[in-house]
Amino acid sequence: MTPQEIFDALTEKFGSDSIVALNSETIDPWIEVAAGSIVDVCSFLKTEDKFKFEMLANLTGVDYLETDPKLAKKFPYEPHVEVVYHLLSISLKHRVTLKVLLPRWKDDQEGNLPEVPSVAGVWGIADWHEREAFDLVGINFLGHPNPLRILCPDDWEGHPLRKDYEFPLEYHGVRAK
Repeated sequence: MTPQEIFDALTEKFGSDSIVALNSETIDPWIEVAAGSIVDVCSFLKTEDKFKFEMLANLTGVDYLETDPKLAKKFPYEPHVEVVYHLLSISLKHRVTLKVLLPRWKDDQEGNLPEVPSVAGVWGIADWHEREAFDLVGINFLGHPNPLRILCPDDWEGHPLRKDYEFPLEYHGVRAK
């Protein structure tokens, strides 16, 4: 099944408010899904017989920000973060990539992390992937069963894969630089 066929079926089922766009001009085509619809769309893709995306191969967060003022003028994207979902159907031998685009900060208030519903109820492995995306990129997954850091210590401040993250000079008395 092609990304176009999946996009068409999803648009028919959920409408253009939920299924925002198809980008087929890339090496790895992807479908943009509205944040509020991601759980319903993923549940449908997993359970519908013609899709059977029984495996969440990867879920990650990406920060689109250029911090160099000279390069920022030519940066082709508005600053935002994305959650990227790579789904596989083992039984039907096809795959699809979904993306949810979020503002870098919820309500445009710096430090207020963006939010997207958790898909951990659809695929159990999302528990770990979402924790990593929270820990490193700073995306809150609403309804997550265990929203704790997974790589950084519990008392770590900030999210190290954010492009504007400033590493601390020291941590618990140990100099970092």
